[in-house]
Amino acid sequence: MSAELLDLIAAGASAQELAAAGADPRATEAALRIHATLAGHTRREAELAALFDTASDLARLRDTDAVLQSIVHRARMLLRADVSYLSMNRPGTGGTYMRVTDGCTSALFKALRLGMGEGLGGLVAQTARPYATADYPTDPRFRHTGPIDEAVRDEGLIAIIGVPLALGDEVIGVLYASDRRTRRFSPSEVALLSSLADHAAIAIDNARLIETIQEHHATIARAQEAHDRLTALVLGGSGVREVAEAVAGVLDGGITVHDSTGAELGRSGTPAGPPSADTVAASQVSGRAVAENGVWTCAVLAGPELLGSITLTGRADLADADRRLFERASVVTALLLLLRRSTAEAEDRVRGELVADLLTAPDRDPEALIDRARRVGVDLGAGHVVLVLQSDACSRGRLAAAVAGHAALAGLHAEQVVAFVPPKEAAADPGKLASMLAGPAGGPVTVAAAGPAAGPAGLAAAHAEAARCLRAMLALGREGDGATAAELGFVGVLLGDRADTAGFVRSVLGPVLDYDARRGTELVKTLECYFAAGGNLARAKDSLHVHVNTVAQRLDRIAALLGPDWSSPAGALELQLALRLHRIAGAGGDPMR
Repeated sequence: MSAELLDLIAAGASAQELAAAGADPRATEAALRIHATLAGHTRREAELAALFDTASDLARLRDTDAVLQSIVHRARMLLRADVSYLSMNRPGTGGTYMRVTDGCTSALFKALRLGMGEGLGGLVAQTARPYATADYPTDPRFRHTGPIDEAVRDEGLIAIIGVPLALGDEVIGVLYASDRRTRRFSPSEVALLSSLADHAAIAIDNARLIETIQEHHATIARAQEAHDRLTALVLGGSGVREVAEAVAGVLDGGITVHDSTGAELGRSGTPAGPPSADTVAASQVSGRAVAENGVWTCAVLAGPELLGSITLTGRADLADADRRLFERASVVTALLLLLRRSTAEAEDRVRGELVADLLTAPDRDPEALIDRARRVGVDLGAGHVVLVLQSDACSRGRLAAAVAGHAALAGLHAEQVVAFVPPKEAAADPGKLASMLAGPAGGPVTVAAAGPAAGPAGLAAAHAEAARCLRAMLALGREGDGATAAELGFVGVLLGDRADTAGFVRSVLGPVLDYDARRGTELVKTLECYFAAGGNLARAKDSLHVHVNTVAQRLDRIAALLGPDWSSPAGALELQLALRLHRIAGAGGDPMR
């Protein structure tokens, strides 16, 4: 080879310049081969440098969309193509869809969907092998479909090359380069695009992993923030309703909290009825939230103990992150219910001890008792009706808990349930209270009342009277009823420490006394003589110095005033006691001596 040709090669002359040098044909041919080899090495070196730069750029990207856009742009530049694009396989649908384009102008092409095996891209996605064509519209190797051919025509594409984006054996998409003219893609260009696709697949996977990690981190942070907020509410003394509102706000749904019996404790948003026992049991066993008819339920547990349940409405579909957050809310709800129970138990102990001390030794230190009552929100100086309750349907503890919601103060004393109720409250009526408590107690409740009374000594005395009244009610067969000593008639008069004898006389004899006062008759005296004669009309008329018919007429008048039961054994007993008390009071004596 001549020195001239060597100088031209060293100077980077083109093939045309080498051919025009006029050297020996064999030398010229050798020079051209050397030139081609050097050009190939130079091109390969440029391609490798471009791949290295591409890999570096892709490694720095963290956003999936930015990664994909960078891939298609590099593909277009490296192959000097008119258009480059990338399609991603959609898991479970058996197809691939256009995700990113570079140099594309057709809206129809950008929205293209390919089924597996359809067109060049569908075949690459199906077989995981690269394919190239110099003239796609006429190439019979590919399964042409109307939508694909129309989109390719609309974009004006002729030559197409596609290589798989693969992670191991899984094809996640296809990378393409295309020209709007006939072009044969060389094996080196196929290899170049395949190398770029390999880097791209790893970059896509990394970007996905980073996004997954970021999403997971954001989920954890959101859950932790919600947990901290809910815990702060509980420890700050908030109730069930406030916690339900906070959970509802985080999950954008309706929250209802039930206790272990299904009773609603609090809610926010759309209410939900109590979940079925099977649903709660399923959640209790699995430790996870359970969906039933579009409502999510999570058991509220303290270890193995079931405290209740929390339900979520308005969220038929619940993502894993929100499901875990909902399950975490059940843990916070368990903390709330445990604190409520502990607080209630402590208050019950304090109140129970106060009731016991108040009724056991009211005179020992009355000021201290008044101060202790004030600390739990009870003013002993105000009047309270004292109630004593008994039920065979439940334990005394359960009965005390049931009446506590209606009373200013309630507790156990001498194995009895005692409650202090302001006189204006409905629960101060023993009959009404007996009816109200029958459900919670699970059966009849007998309630005896006395008062109102104020101060430790007065309340203790009223308690003693109510206790005697309760014993009398049980002896008289009035279980499940409510009454005061005054309502027990003459029995109440005998039991009461402060019995209203005048009221008793008025309640029994009032109509007769009023009739005598208005008419100047002697019906009261007739009753006295009638009972003194043992119910014998002839003997009674001798004591009254009237005709027997007159006695009969007076008794008919008494029956009209008092009712037909006045002469029954019980009615006659009350009438005789009332007559005796009336006579004693009229004589100026103490009717209770």
